[in-house]
Amino acid sequence: MRILVAPDKFAGTLTAVEAADAIAEGWRRYAPGDEVVTVPMADGGPGFVDVLHSSLGGELLAATVSGPLGEPVPATFLLAGDVAYIESAQACGLALLPLGDDGRTPVPGVAARASTYGVGELIAHAVDAGARRVVVGLGGSGTNDGGAGLLAALGAESTPSGALRGGPDALAGLTALDLAPATARLAGVELVAASDVDNPLLGLRGATNVFGPQKGLVSDADRLAADAALTTFADLADRRVADHRGAGAAGGLGYGLLLLGGVREPGFDTVAHAVGLPELIAGVDLVITGEGKLDWQSMSGKVVSGLAALAGPALRPCLAVAGAVQVGNRELRVNGIEAAYAMVDIVGADESFGRPRESLAAVAERVARTWSR
Repeated sequence: MRILVAPDKFAGTLTAVEAADAIAEGWRRYAPGDEVVTVPMADGGPGFVDVLHSSLGGELLAATVSGPLGEPVPATFLLAGDVAYIESAQACGLALLPLGDDGRTPVPGVAARASTYGVGELIAHAVDAGARRVVVGLGGSGTNDGGAGLLAALGAESTPSGALRGGPDALAGLTALDLAPATARLAGVELVAASDVDNPLLGLRGATNVFGPQKGLVSDADRLAADAALTTFADLADRRVADHRGAGAAGGLGYGLLLLGGVREPGFDTVAHAVGLPELIAGVDLVITGEGKLDWQSMSGKVVSGLAALAGPALRPCLAVAGAVQVGNRELRVNGIEAAYAMVDIVGADESFGRPRESLAAVAERVARTWSR
């Protein structure tokens, strides 16, 4: 048999590359004669660059940029030919914000000062390195500034000066905006916003109200103030673009990219196209995917549902392995997944979190006992 192993990251325990290797290792223990092809996947969030580098090769280039609160942070981007791939979370991710008392959510209100300036710096580095197409993976952001910081890093000017760099708190005082220098900086460069999020920038379904709480904008007053600041920004930039699909991705970072002429692509589709996933699926007998928690969100634009959607028309069965499975068999099959296996059910929660690689390999070995010829 030929098996394609294409998981997402297992958040908090394994990268997509580590997860793919663990599944392949477990399968080969039982069926060493089977051919296992590993293609780690991502949908634009953390791990985006590593996943593409493992499949495409290319050159990883290092840069030091501004973090969400202005501190210098190390980052890398992938240059493959004249195409650059950037992971926005490396410059403005949740992991770069100080955490509150619960140990998971950022300190309340800190996102009101957080900026995407470092993402703009990464884009500038990529263009200076020769990129003519820049793909920005959106996901895992800790910012809510509508991409204003990104625009500032590329040359956009504002009144008062610095209003674009201080998050929504600073945007509240914005009175004038000039995007022409940023547009000129990227002349001849194609921009792509890779994200599975299709929310608009403003309103009840916008960046602030839907995603703000997970970034520390927990009170109604905080969210109301942040959304009002983004409205002021959008009124001066282009209010129509604020309603475009994906404008609210990554705290409105999608909006900043769209203002510069960028286009939105689903993050999974971007990676699938780059690695030639449809062709790979056509050449195997079985597809295995997975992620840390398989739930209702997994069924909408994420890696697991994306793999299943490609495997179905190719008449290849698709299996999922996850840390935990919170979706019933009927819903799994409706979405093209033949069966799902949960690590916590098979090896227990302690083993799953304490020894994630070994646990995932053990589950994959068990799956092979059922599915290998």
